[in-house]
Amino acid sequence: MHRILLIDDDAELGPPLAAYFARFDMALECALTPSNGLARLAQGGVDAAILDVMLPEMDGFALCRVIRKTSDIPILMLTARGEVMDRVVGLELGADDYVPKPFEPRELVARVQTVLRRRVVTPVAGTGGRLVFDGLVLDAATRTVQRQGEALELTSTEFDLLHLLAREPGKVFSRDDILNQLRGHEAELYTRAVDIVVSRLRKKLEPLDCIKTLRNAGYTLAVAPVTP
Repeated sequence: MHRILLIDDDAELGPPLAAYFARFDMALECALTPSNGLARLAQGGVDAAILDVMLPEMDGFALCRVIRKTSDIPILMLTARGEVMDRVVGLELGADDYVPKPFEPRELVARVQTVLRRRVVTPVAGTGGRLVFDGLVLDAATRTVQRQGEALELTSTEFDLLHLLAREPGKVFSRDDILNQLRGHEAELYTRAVDIVVSRLRKKLEPLDCIKTLRNAGYTLAVAPVTP
């Protein structure tokens, strides 16, 4: 059973939401403050976190930044009124998805299921799950990436995007291609999200220049594969 941590200062939200999550074989735990949430995350055993933007002590964006310093756990942001700027800021800080308030519990469950499902990657046939390039190694089985021998810490979305490009190096993926393959057709997304994730990836992959932009076309992995 997956364990999900909700960090939201609305004490009335947690119990009914936990009962709903239980119907989908997920245990939802609740923390009313960021400090309590961080303490629970430090104990381990949490598979995904849901952060409200409006929180005491620190807002959800600051909390996301703190979590990302030590963990690549999937993070969903609850954004008031679905503000576009909230979505952009959350994605820039490393959130994997967002759900605008007010939300339907079924939608939140579906979003959580999606980010959890994306963490399970089927290894590419004949590679043992490893994709090896000049200066870059991806391992689908362990969801790890090495850049020039150094392990990188990528969020779930960052790894999925890089793995998508690496499976077919040289192929150009449009923003719509990437959105559909990473998030599914039902997710409410916009192409700006892809640009944000690519920008984060490029910074983490430096000094390698792996991801090329083809104007009005999309993105491609432009690094040479290493043949066995």
